[in-house]
Amino acid sequence: MKLKGAQVVIECLREQGVNVVFGFPGGAILPVYDALYDAKDITHILTAHEQGATHAADGYARATGKVGVVFATSGPGATNTVTGIATAYMDSVPLVVFTGQVASSLLGKDSFQEVDISGITAPITKHNYIVKDAQRLPDIIRQAFKIARSGRPGPVLVDIPRDIQNTVIDYQPVQVDTSYVNEDIFHPQFYRNEQIEINIQKAAEAINKCERPVIYAGGGVNISGANHELLRFAEKIKAPVTCSLMGLGAFPGTHPYFMGMVGMHGTRVSNYAVSSCDLLIAVGARFSDRVISRADKFATNAKIIHIDIDPAELGKNIDIHIPICGDVKKILQKLIDLVEEKQPNSWNKQIDDWKKEYASKRTAPKGKLSPRFIIEKLYALTAGKAIITTEVGQNQMWTAQFYKFDEPKTFISSGGLGTMGFGLGAAIGACIGRPDRKVINVAGDGSFMMNSIELATVSRYKLPIVQLVLNNQALGMVRQWQNLFYNKRFSYSTLGPDVDFVKLANAYGIKGFRITSNEEVEDTLKKALEMEQPVLIECMIHPDEMVYPMVPPGAPIDEIID
Repeated sequence: MKLKGAQVVIECLREQGVNVVFGFPGGAILPVYDALYDAKDITHILTAHEQGATHAADGYARATGKVGVVFATSGPGATNTVTGIATAYMDSVPLVVFTGQVASSLLGKDSFQEVDISGITAPITKHNYIVKDAQRLPDIIRQAFKIARSGRPGPVLVDIPRDIQNTVIDYQPVQVDTSYVNEDIFHPQFYRNEQIEINIQKAAEAINKCERPVIYAGGGVNISGANHELLRFAEKIKAPVTCSLMGLGAFPGTHPYFMGMVGMHGTRVSNYAVSSCDLLIAVGARFSDRVISRADKFATNAKIIHIDIDPAELGKNIDIHIPICGDVKKILQKLIDLVEEKQPNSWNKQIDDWKKEYASKRTAPKGKLSPRFIIEKLYALTAGKAIITTEVGQNQMWTAQFYKFDEPKTFISSGGLGTMGFGLGAAIGACIGRPDRKVINVAGDGSFMMNSIELATVSRYKLPIVQLVLNNQALGMVRQWQNLFYNKRFSYSTLGPDVDFVKLANAYGIKGFRITSNEEVEDTLKKALEMEQPVLIECMIHPDEMVYPMVPPGAPIDEIID
């Protein structure tokens, strides 16, 4: 088949099973958009901004497990994708971002809307390409998808000059395996190492000997689809389980062994358990600073087993005793066979006692609107079956603390980069990818304003997303830190009552509600959840509502304020 490069892009998307693309057209990528005009089997979602497109592709990928695809033009179109690419990179989300570029003859000449997007994104992609030979285009695209989904997934960028898009080449279709590749093609030597099997045996022996185990589960469990294995493993060794933010949903939030999140805004039970255990089993987690806080005081009584598919993570942030590099699903399957069945002991009783002792009793006074009450009521009304996206800050932490996630791919949030403005775009992608689930985005007013323009996309496609805006008229988490650690010097963190979010929703043709007390929450949420149309609910909360528990920065995780 003789096809233009732009047509080859579309044919390669078909090879990969892609049926949804998120993007925004522009001059340098017009040949691809012209080819897309005839591709009736591929749905294109036109967002309001390229950052929104990248977040939407990210949310789509997290909700479905597929690779998210983005189209953007050169120059500012390409640079507008950078925050979304970095967000996906930090949270190991598979994306392929196609950017148009000026013609090859104009490269390096400061041409109109020329930017070195390959150089800009090199630190925040697994790999990237600038296509200089049209004959290589099909193989480059196939490699890009394989790299994005293999091992520890991540974003890949393919920059295509305009002349390459218009060059006619011989295209030969191929059959492509689009399944997850559990070995990273960049580190094949790590997965055929005899030491791995030796360390699995050492891990099993340590588990069999320990008396106070804790499992620390991260986002890698969700990525590898190891949720059932994690459950079987925990139940066999009777180990309490804690999760990182990205690990929520990896282990059922309603299970008696679940202790909640660990780290800065983790539960007292999780933080005390990690600090007191004699064996910490980290599964698909990277020991981020928000989890370990002060490294020299973290899990000091424990031997640490670390299972991760990325060899670079093993021992990077914390000293470990037994590293195991590999797909956590496969490793857990082997460990389940090797470990002995344990019986509940005094450690399990200690965990249960802590749960009872430290169960939070915080409630807002009657007539006040409590963020916890909103999230817990949302959980009750959705029976935990919704997909919840969040922005970043207090809204994110309240959601993580008070909504119980029993299933993988139901909590979608920016963890590593902490991207304000992520949630609404992610909700769009999740809604497109999982129309069988209700999608709710929980936002603070500060985060929501950053990309509220994507309400235009929600309205255009009539997506039945419920948008919650927890409006405290402040940058809530910034204000909390200023309140606790900066002598209440609220330097530029107060936003004020300048925006009427209900009117903003109405401007986009979206139904809006406002609630000011707990007594209004249930009826309003019920109405919103029953509507098969977009809805925004503005929730007026006090600016000094705090996220507790909290570990002060630099303190050991068992030194908690609440």
